Amino acid sequence: MAIPDRNLALELIRVTETAALAAAPWVGRGEKDLADKAAVEAMRKMINTVDMAGVVVIGEGEKDNAPMLHNGEHVGNQEGPSCDVAVDPIDGTSLTANGMNGAISVIALAPRGTMFDPQSSFYMNKIVTGPESAMVIDIQAPTTVNIAAVAKAKNLAISDITVVVLNRPRHQQLIKEIRDCGARIRLIQDGDVAAAIETARPHTGIDLLMGIGGTPEGVITAAAMICLGGAIQGQLHIDGKNSGPILATRELVNSDDVFLAATGITDGELVKGIRYTSFGAVSQSIVMRGKSKTVRVIETEHYLK
Repeated sequence: MAIPDRNLALELIRVTETAALAAAPWVGRGEKDLADKAAVEAMRKMINTVDMAGVVVIGEGEKDNAPMLHNGEHVGNQEGPSCDVAVDPIDGTSLTANGMNGAISVIALAPRGTMFDPQSSFYMNKIVTGPESAMVIDIQAPTTVNIAAVAKAKNLAISDITVVVLNRPRHQQLIKEIRDCGARIRLIQDGDVAAAIETARPHTGIDLLMGIGGTPEGVITAAAMICLGGAIQGQLHIDGKNSGPILATRELVNSDDVFLAATGITDGELVKGIRYTSFGAVSQSIVMRGKSKTVRVIETEHYLK
C-alpha cells in the first residue's frame, strides 16, 4: 500500500487556506453555521484535488448538526496513497462568528487504518503538553500532581505554568484545582486544537491543556503531537462521565507518517488570521510532518479579483 508522500504537505496548505479564505468574510457577523458552511464547501472542493485516496475518519459537525465533511466520505482524487483524513474546516466556529481570536482551519492525514475512529463518542477528557514534559503527564493523576510534574520537567515554578481550559460550567472544579495550586489559567471559548498545539510550540506561554473537549479535536491533536514531540492522553467522556481505556498519542494516531496543516482565520498565538489588502488577502499557515519533524510557517499572498 502506498504511504503519504512528502509533497502532500504543501497541497494540504492549499486546502486549509481555501477554507480559511471562505470563512473570513463571516468573521464577526454572528452567523457560525453560515461561516461553517462556506468553509466546508470550499474545503471539499479543494481537498478533492489532492493526490490521495482519502477517507474522512474525523469529520467535525455531527455533534452540533453543523455543516460538515461526513465520516466515511471519500476525498482526494483517488489516485494517490490511501489515507485516513481528519478535518475541521473551522476549529472555533463561535470564535469566527464573534470575531474572537484563535479560529483556524485544520486538516491532518495519516496512512489508512491508523487513526482512532471515535464513531459516536463526541467528547473526550484530555491532557496535552509539549516535548519537555511529554513523559511526565498522567491523566489519572490529580490536577496538582500533573502541574507540579510539568513545572519540574520544564524547570519552572508552578506559578509560571499556564493551563488552557475551555470555559464551560463542567470545568468549575478543574479551574478551582488549578488556581488552588498556584498555576495560571487561560480560559478559551472554543478552538482547542489550536490551543493544544500551542502547548508544544515555543514562545506561546502555554504549558498544558486540560479538560473535556471534542473527541475529533483530540485525534487531530494527536497527529500534531507526533509531529511536535508532545503528548496527549485522553479518555472518552460519555453520558457525563469518563469511561473506557486511557488513549495515549499512539492509540489515537498510530503512525509517524502524518501531516498536519492549519491556516488562521482570526488572529491567534499559533498563526495570524486572514488580512485583507488592496490586492486581495494574506494568510498565515503552519504545516508539519511527523516523519521528519519538520515545521513550516508559511505566509501566502492571495490575489482576489
